[in-house]
Amino acid sequence: MTEVEIQNTKEPEPESIDDENKTLDIEKTTEELSTEEISNENFTFESLGVVKELCDACAQLKWTKPSQIQVKAIPVALQGKDIIGLAETGSGKTGAFALPILQALLENPQRIFALVLTPTRELAYQISEQFEALGAGIGVKCAVIVGGMEMMSQSIALAKKPHIIIATPGRLVDHLENTKGFSLKTIRYLVMDEADRILNMDFEEDVDKMLKVIPKDRVTYLYSATMTKKVQKLQRASLKDPMRVEVSGKYQTVEQLKQYYIFLPSKFKDVYLVYILNELAGNSFIIFCSTCANTQRLSIMLRNLGFTAIPLHGQMSQTKRLGSLNKFKSKTRSVLIATDVASRGLDIPHVDVVINFDIPTHSKDYIHRVGRTARAGRSGKSITLVTQYDVELYQRIENLIGKKIPMYQVAENEVMTLQERVAEAQRMAKIELKEQNDRKKGGKRKNGDSDDEKLDTEESV
Repeated sequence: MTEVEIQNTKEPEPESIDDENKTLDIEKTTEELSTEEISNENFTFESLGVVKELCDACAQLKWTKPSQIQVKAIPVALQGKDIIGLAETGSGKTGAFALPILQALLENPQRIFALVLTPTRELAYQISEQFEALGAGIGVKCAVIVGGMEMMSQSIALAKKPHIIIATPGRLVDHLENTKGFSLKTIRYLVMDEADRILNMDFEEDVDKMLKVIPKDRVTYLYSATMTKKVQKLQRASLKDPMRVEVSGKYQTVEQLKQYYIFLPSKFKDVYLVYILNELAGNSFIIFCSTCANTQRLSIMLRNLGFTAIPLHGQMSQTKRLGSLNKFKSKTRSVLIATDVASRGLDIPHVDVVINFDIPTHSKDYIHRVGRTARAGRSGKSITLVTQYDVELYQRIENLIGKKIPMYQVAENEVMTLQERVAEAQRMAKIELKEQNDRKKGGKRKNGDSDDEKLDTEESV
């Protein structure tokens, strides 16, 4: 089939998140589909109205049955309605908006057809991969526009007029303001994925600027894990008579996830972590830390103990972050140590165990972290390390998910036998980190800029 060609749409009318004329009651402006009304067991993508070319693409991706959010959202989307989608992490949201957009693109081929906004760079690349995989047979071209990458190469990608733009709000506004000839006047579909997090990260002003330059005559999909006041405000400003599709009304984790906690003295945290990694050897792990420094320290310490560990955090360059993710996805590394940069949306099917090394300050982040495992019907395990300083935070998590988490059984005498080896690895990691920091400072003095190449490499593997 030939590649889709360019058309034009009419000039936009301004709109704003703060448009007070639209402060209608959310309950009255949305129709609701409850979880009980629809089961996804008897549905296929074909029965939902998806055309054969895209059904074949789903089969190639091994999407045998549509997920619950897809069963509810796709038929509504194919009718051309705006959608508010509320769904738990790992529920197949990307397919729920990508398939209707690609089907509409097939029916009305044009360039710069859809814009997808996401809160993080990694999620943007992941969504782009899914669009390209689903649209491979029809020649769909995507451009990923995120911070941390060269503006010039992105400007060239935009000048080629891709069909789908996947972007973080800040960098897209940069291009709207500074890239000659680039505009969003032809956009027919707008998707705001993880809308609650987009707004929590103070992108509200950037989203507002974009809403003013995107045509009003468009279809909008707003997907969010939670319906916060900010998301309600955004919904009022940017959606017309939306249908609300929801697959989980409260915060919850999937049934296939086995959750545990370990109560331990904070000074032995590293030792308990090594014990768990040894106990569950052969699995793939994501370990969540609260700071970039701890992520870096743990990755060096674990590599000194023979684990194939790799860091992922916000102070790494974008190229290094993607490199870490790809090594973990390709299973050349079995332990990914990450900050919450990896807690939302990333779909890595083979994650067996999630370890919360540091408890998240916001309880909702716990749901997203443990949602990195037990995805798409698979089983998984999560273990949270709780020290004497974390009790209150941990109790908030149990209140949020509405259940008591069982204790993970450990043989304390076996844990303590590891203490000496771990202490030596900690000492070596401290020396290595100091050397890296010295090199980094030297690089700054020499080049007048930060040389973080050494900081992000796996030189101790």
